[in-house]
Amino acid sequence: MFYEQKTEWQQRLPESIWTSYSRVDVERVLARETVLPEDLAILLSPAAQPYLEPMAKKAQALTIRHFGRTIGLFTPLYLANFCSNSCLYCSFHAGNEIVRCKLSVEQAIKEGEAISSTGLQHLLLLTGESRSQSGPAYIEQCVRALRPMFASLGLEVYPLSTEEYRRLYEAGVDSVTLFQETYQESTYALVHPSGPKRDYHYRLEAPERACSAGISSINIGALLGISDWRRDAFYSALHADYLQRKYPGVEVAISVPRLRPYAGSFSSFATPVTDAALVQIILAYRLFLPRAGLTLSTRESPQMRENLLPLGITRISAGALTSVGGYSETDNVGSAQFEIADERSVPEVVQMIRAKGYLPAFCDWVNMRERNAVAQ
Repeated sequence: MFYEQKTEWQQRLPESIWTSYSRVDVERVLARETVLPEDLAILLSPAAQPYLEPMAKKAQALTIRHFGRTIGLFTPLYLANFCSNSCLYCSFHAGNEIVRCKLSVEQAIKEGEAISSTGLQHLLLLTGESRSQSGPAYIEQCVRALRPMFASLGLEVYPLSTEEYRRLYEAGVDSVTLFQETYQESTYALVHPSGPKRDYHYRLEAPERACSAGISSINIGALLGISDWRRDAFYSALHADYLQRKYPGVEVAISVPRLRPYAGSFSSFATPVTDAALVQIILAYRLFLPRAGLTLSTRESPQMRENLLPLGITRISAGALTSVGGYSETDNVGSAQFEIADERSVPEVVQMIRAKGYLPAFCDWVNMRERNAVAQ
């Protein structure tokens, strides 16, 4: 399990490690073809800040070598916002007085039809973390109803058992997104004071359960800003590397979400991640993980997304809404999880991608399961 590897590295990363590196260390790493975990720490350190330009050139070349100039497009669909947790950084917090709702399967179909009409073929389904309101059986119903409309379906829900992941895979789920939020256990306990999500280990091991169940693609990461961003970025990348090595047939991606305004207050623990810090994180990820996808959401502003695109990003969201029931203008609209920063439509995002010299991909996924079923 990854926890053992993380614990080993935690013992090797004293608080002073980030200030113990020099420019000589950074230049040595940049001269290498392969970046080791020790090198990753150097690339995330203050010593690497003056080297963002050479890091960017190398990151861009690596991305084009492995992914070409294609940028995959997807959008999220929130099915429900009921939640049993008390995460201090999220609008869905069980104690927040927000408009709660849950789409019926019929309403989910209408949402899917509205999204599909934009040309998008990759859909990410999300719920709040409430097994009583949005249990695996409900999620499976929505998956089976939406599967015919899209080339691929992803899930971003609460951690599931291996058998639950297997059932949803058989229903049509291709990918799973699950953020650890923060890899630092003490901070994790502080920001998750109650609810099932308080179980650090069950969440940390969920990506492996999904891989074991047959899921084709895993997207992980930390919510940057909850705790020391350097440590969270370091462990996020190590986690992705671990999954790539243990499950070579699974496509592993990593996201770079930053905290955004939401219904609630979370100023006491948050550690702001500057634009320069986010750039450094993305570049370090790409140099350490040349074959991993890098996902960028609408948490970032239009200008920031345009600037980050050439630095290693392979997948972005477009035309996104974080409220329940917003795409089809249904009356059943719940409160949003967080404020999005890039409100551009799908055509506007496509135009931006092309203007940057890249190719927007509405569909870069061939569903071999369906092809095999037809062949049989």
